[in-house]
Amino acid sequence: MEEKKIVNVVAAVICDTLETPKRIFATQRGYGEFKGGWEFPGGKVEAGETPEQALVREIREELEAEIIVGRQIDTIEYDYPDFHLSMKCFLCEMAEEDFVLKEHEAARWLTKERLYSVDWLPADITLIEKLAGEVLE
Repeated sequence: MEEKKIVNVVAAVICDTLETPKRIFATQRGYGEFKGGWEFPGGKVEAGETPEQALVREIREELEAEIIVGRQIDTIEYDYPDFHLSMKCFLCEMAEEDFVLKEHEAARWLTKERLYSVDWLPADITLIEKLAGEVLE
């Protein structure tokens, strides 16, 4: 059996405040195989970057926004048909309110009660239960 390619990525679970999160920021993918699915923004870690540095760069690229990176809340390991995804997930906060959707079709702030109101990508949905149970107020 062939070894699957491992893709290492980081995801920003952007919340309204790191202290007592009540809402999280979800984005709808605007391109590629999973276009239309909802996800946490982020992307691949480049050579020489820490996961935190990668997150700051990716959010600048995708949303033209600055974030404050908080604690790592999980690492999701998920097998897609063509690759294995290893996704480090960090709780983050926007440093300012302005953002621009560069790669996404839409974005929403979701409360705990609304977490399942969007069609999450398979790897991302595995984090939703943890957010509802442990992170969001």
